Amino acid sequence: MCELFGLSADHLLNGDELPLAEFRRRGGALADNPDGWGLAWREGGEFHLEKEPLPASASTRFAALIETLRSDLVVGHVRKARFPPVNTLANTHPFLRPCCGRGWVFAHNGLVPDIVALEAANGGRVCLPEGETDSELAFCHLLSHATRHFRDAGAGWPAALAAVSELIARHGMFNFLLSDGEHLIAYGHDRLHYLETEGVALVATEPLGGDSGWTAFAPGELRIWRAGARVGRVATHPPAPNNSGEASTMWVGLQAD
Repeated sequence: MCELFGLSADHLLNGDELPLAEFRRRGGALADNPDGWGLAWREGGEFHLEKEPLPASASTRFAALIETLRSDLVVGHVRKARFPPVNTLANTHPFLRPCCGRGWVFAHNGLVPDIVALEAANGGRVCLPEGETDSELAFCHLLSHATRHFRDAGAGWPAALAAVSELIARHGMFNFLLSDGEHLIAYGHDRLHYLETEGVALVATEPLGGDSGWTAFAPGELRIWRAGARVGRVATHPPAPNNSGEASTMWVGLQAD
C-alpha cells in the first residue's frame, strides 16, 4: 500500500549516495506498488518535481534521475492505487502546492476516504485538488490548518499540524511526508521508519539497505528535521488503523530538541 522516502541533510548528496535504487525497485518489483512514482527535491532554493503514473521499477526516467539528482531535501513516493484505483499523472504523488510564500510537498501512505467530507466542510481552504485522491484532499486539509498557525503563531504550527494529523488518522490510515522547503516532516500512524547519522536523516516506509540503524516510529509520532538534525517531535495518539473502538486522548504536545 504505497511507500514513502524522505531525506533531510546538512549537505548536498548525489542520488547514487542514497538508497533510491532500492526504493525504485519497491515500485513494482520488490513490492506491490506498480501504479506510479514521484520524486520532489530541493535544488536552487526551490522544489523540483518528477513523476509518472507508471511502475518505478521499469521507469528509465527514475533511473536517470538517480544519476543526476543532487539535493539535501527529498520526498519520494511509489504508489499502489486505491482511492481511486486509477493511475493518472494527477493522482500520482508527491503533490506540490505554493502557500504562504513557499512551496509545500506532500506524499501519503494509507487510506482516509472520509477526508472528502471533512475537506468539503472546511471553510478555510487554501487549495483545491487537481486529481481525485484522498491523499491530495488530506494535503489541502493539512495546509488549511497548519499554514493558518504558520502565519499567525510562527513556531506553533508543528503542534497544530500534529493535532489535525491525528484527527485525519482517526478516519483510516495516515502515514505521510510533508515539507515546506526547509523542514522534512514525517508522521507515522502505523508504518514508518527513520535512520539518523551525522548530518543526514532518512525516512522510509520500510528500511532500505537492511534493517541496521533504522528505527520504527512510535504509533502516531510526528518528527521534524531541518538540515539533517531533528528539531522537533510531537506525540499523538490516534487509534490503530481499522480499530473500531473509541478513539484515544488527543495529542500531547511538542517536544523541542
